[in-house]
Amino acid sequence: LRCCTAASVVTDGGGEAAEERSLYIMRVVQIAVMCVLALTVAFGIFFLGCNLLIKSEGMINFLVKDRRPSKEVEAVVVGPY
Repeated sequence: LRCCTAASVVTDGGGEAAEERSLYIMRVVQIAVMCVLALTVAFGIFFLGCNLLIKSEGMINFLVKDRRPSKEVEAVVVGPY
């Protein structure tokens, strides 16, 4: 309850250092949380991009296998040689 009362804001000087230390710790914790969140988002975007790239390469390979030239075209190309 002491942290939530108006009397805790007005101190005789002894609590000032503790309050400064508390604010410093809160800032450090906020910075650490923001760094973790930023890294999580960055790695999430990176791995999502890699996953999409792998899937698109698979789709391209699938389409290339589907679009093989017919045997008649091979016979015509191989014929004159």
